[in-house]
Amino acid sequence: MASHSQVWVVVPTYNEAPVVGDVLRGLLAVFPQVVAVDDGSTDGSGDAIRKAGARLVTHPINMGAGAALQTGIDYALRDPNMRTVVTFDADGQHRVEDAVGMVEYLSSRDLDVVIGSRFLGSEAVNMPASKRRLLKVATVFEKLTSGVKLTDAHQGLRAFNRGFAHKLQMRTPDMGWASEFLSRIQETEARFEEYPVSVEYSEYSRAKGQRSINSVNIGIDVLINRLLRGHR
Repeated sequence: MASHSQVWVVVPTYNEAPVVGDVLRGLLAVFPQVVAVDDGSTDGSGDAIRKAGARLVTHPINMGAGAALQTGIDYALRDPNMRTVVTFDADGQHRVEDAVGMVEYLSSRDLDVVIGSRFLGSEAVNMPASKRRLLKVATVFEKLTSGVKLTDAHQGLRAFNRGFAHKLQMRTPDMGWASEFLSRIQETEARFEEYPVSVEYSEYSRAKGQRSINSVNIGIDVLINRLLRGHR
């Protein structure tokens, strides 16, 4: 197995104590550098992260997934040997082997970013039909607002190089981070491709998932943030 000593995996975590330990142990079996950002959890997630052996950074209050990701990316950038960042969800939906494939794909091609896609011939096991429809709408929304065309615009499994990590500097604290990420691709003219991944929607992850109305709220937040950024 190739060494992944220059890869940092960032795992934003909010109230995932039942599963985050297993997720981190699976990652650490392959990637020696894993940082989990406990985003103000109240269920003991921080203790589970410590026991798993990952690096732990703690937000004293819940700041949102985007803020947790940026904190983790900033932590990874402190390592002068870091060459690649992978973002990975804490709820057990993502597969370590997909992260490995994305890192290898990124390193073997002239790319800055690789984004996982549930809709490129792979599987989204047990995905609710309503979520599938919503994600399809999201791809159209992102194409119109960011100019970046994807098959899966809100997939949390992503890999990118150090240069893009420096440029990212996300300001959107909540789940709208995925949209800001795409805007930064467009603004920096980053080279990107999608990569087929499998995502399994367990009973646990479905119970934790975003409600449809939250997706509408995220879209509104994205538009407001872009308008404000345009007036800076």
